[in-house]
Amino acid sequence: MNDTKQKLIAIGKTILQYSRNELYLSMRFLDIALSALQYEMNLSTLYLGTDGRKILFNTRYLMQLYQSDRILVNRAYMHMLLHCVFQHMFHRNKREEQYWNLACDIAVESMVDQFKVSALSMTISDKRQELYNLLHKKLKVITAEGVYIQLLYMSVSELQLLELKKEFWVDDHSFWQQDEEQNENEEQQQNEQQNTQRNDRNHTMTKQQQLLEQWQDISQKMKTNLETFQKDMGEQAGEMLRYLNIKNSQKYDYSRFLQKFVTRREEIQIDEDAFDMVFYTYGLQMYGNMPFIEALEYKEVEKIEELVIAIDTSESCSDDIVKRFLEETYSILQNKQNFFRKFHIHIIQCDAKVQSDIVVTDQTELKQYMEQFVVKGSGGTDFRPVFQYVDNLIEQKTFRHLKGMIYFTDGYGIFPKKPPCYDTAFVFVTKGDNVVTVPPWAIKIILTEYDLLDIHKPYQNIN
Repeated sequence: MNDTKQKLIAIGKTILQYSRNELYLSMRFLDIALSALQYEMNLSTLYLGTDGRKILFNTRYLMQLYQSDRILVNRAYMHMLLHCVFQHMFHRNKREEQYWNLACDIAVESMVDQFKVSALSMTISDKRQELYNLLHKKLKVITAEGVYIQLLYMSVSELQLLELKKEFWVDDHSFWQQDEEQNENEEQQQNEQQNTQRNDRNHTMTKQQQLLEQWQDISQKMKTNLETFQKDMGEQAGEMLRYLNIKNSQKYDYSRFLQKFVTRREEIQIDEDAFDMVFYTYGLQMYGNMPFIEALEYKEVEKIEELVIAIDTSESCSDDIVKRFLEETYSILQNKQNFFRKFHIHIIQCDAKVQSDIVVTDQTELKQYMEQFVVKGSGGTDFRPVFQYVDNLIEQKTFRHLKGMIYFTDGYGIFPKKPPCYDTAFVFVTKGDNVVTVPPWAIKIILTEYDLLDIHKPYQNIN
């Protein structure tokens, strides 16, 4: 029995190694990615799949696939590899599972069908080509995020969903779910470890996070390799490069760039870092209830006290995009670690001129503003009036410690010629492959429509 198992393992690994070698000879830019996956027989599946670390296979299915047509094995290998390169298994949280799985398969298969190499070449069905043509009308690049949104927009029926699954299914995604459950267990264990090892980054990063970083690094290197081999590959390299540009583009991260806008001051809270427990406990041991030293009741912290959020409400920015940006902004502003209990934030709506300026000073006012928010303005885009308006407020002493402005826009406007006396972060919403040029003094953050419209339930149910 054991000999039979070892033979099955050896056969499965041999088939996958042949496939890997053939893909490498056809597409040299895959070298790093191809070497990242190990092989393991796993009889919990009837097919094959990947968890980002290994290709897990049922040998009998793999043998049947190979005997039917070795190109099918190559395409399956490439399919799973692209899931990893595009990090699909890491971005499934809170999404409609069946829609996300299908969107990932469609995006990957559209990419596999793009490569005109003998190792992958097969006739594309009319049904596939029809869907690709439809998606290309809606999306500049067929990404899983973009397809996911389109599937929700289209209100696909159960029958249509089954037909699409049948057309694009290749691998078993159940290993993605297993990895997610493992990640949750790791996070729970690490939360306990953080009580005693707060500053050890290796303990605060889960294996899943480490794996994600590994594939992000592979994706970046693969992009560099692809640019090197682009002349040899010609047109078929274009779609892959555009996809990788989207995946590797600078994503917006409020927790990161908000640090540029902080003010340092004292806040009432226990300063655990400046408190020595040795003297405290020694005093209690010696005198019962009289510690030698007590914790300070105040602490110097760096948080945001004053901020301007400018929102481009010109005709080119849709109301839905603006509202979703504000929803994301609202969730960040609610975090007490980023802001003092009392703050001074101007939320300015503007197109070619300033349309409104609402000041919020605490969480209650912020919540009320979000509940009553209405987009104002639909003219052209000119960034200069907002900067002039804020400069006037500074002259009037409205601001005391203004550190910066966040300007949300689609990028099509007139920039000021002179830099302001505060930092400015332009958050650009693009279709995914637009190149936005900013003045040297501006911070540029790229945000795709997929990020903002990445909703987790059917679109028609969102208010």
